[in-house]
Amino acid sequence: MPAGRTASGATIRVTITGDRITDLTPTDAPSWLWLPIIDSHVHLSYWPVATELAASGVEAVVDLAAPEATLDHTSGALHVLAAGPMLTHPDGYPLDGWGHDRYGISCSDAATVTATIDRLVRNGAQVIKLALDDDGLAPSLVETAVTAAHAHHRKVAAHALSDAAAALAGRAGVDILAHTPIEPLTDATVALWRNRAVISTLAAFGGRPSAIDNLRRLRAAGATVLYGTDLGNTRVAGPNPSELTLLRRAGLDDAAITAAMTTTPTAYWNLPFALTAGAEATFLLLDADPRLDASVLLSPRAAWLHGHRVR
Repeated sequence: MPAGRTASGATIRVTITGDRITDLTPTDAPSWLWLPIIDSHVHLSYWPVATELAASGVEAVVDLAAPEATLDHTSGALHVLAAGPMLTHPDGYPLDGWGHDRYGISCSDAATVTATIDRLVRNGAQVIKLALDDDGLAPSLVETAVTAAHAHHRKVAAHALSDAAAALAGRAGVDILAHTPIEPLTDATVALWRNRAVISTLAAFGGRPSAIDNLRRLRAAGATVLYGTDLGNTRVAGPNPSELTLLRRAGLDDAAITAAMTTTPTAYWNLPFALTAGAEATFLLLDADPRLDASVLLSPRAAWLHGHRVR
């Protein structure tokens, strides 16, 4: 039975039956119990390291582009929210590069966009991703895509690295920036993302100063920051130390980094994780309070997923 302090400071011992937390009792354990790490931007088909992620303490991921066939059999080693392929224009990004093997779907008109989103959701997509910028989905189709996804109660993420694409996504009602844009954002574009969300992925683009400044300004404007690594295009099979370093440069302290990696995405994606009786037994055991030192998340003492110890 794992035991440790909770976020409130209470010291408890956890009893697990099957995949559920069935009892919480007082104890004097010196460790910390914490919600698992969630990586909000991965590509597991591009780099299949689900088992390694789980063993590292990353127990849930948001897979933001994979061939449509994977929607039928996402990895059982992790809790996965999958998008399937991103919508793009014929032969556009990512079909013209790393994702040429069905990581995107060509959409040239509104009817195709709507039919594609209907099919993806029917096949299990829990979020919809759009490729924007110059080689992505036509600007005239973005609002159609958002409307279709929202009709299915699905959030929409946009690959938007430029100011123009981020502004287009904001005006069209997109929910999430899949990356922190790397081109400097205007104040008007930053304002569009107030009360919406941005996934960090700073290390994936080399920690560009413009991206770091964009994330700082987006957060100051009220955007929710979600930790994400673009795993597959980056190659750290676990919590990424470089991403933590860059989040600090963007002005996040240890408590904010911990929230972006654990509690905030748990709530944002409505994941079934909580340190309460009856909740799914998925959590970490840490050596210290991560709100004071987020680096303890890089190497948890132990991790449980669906009631099974995986670290």
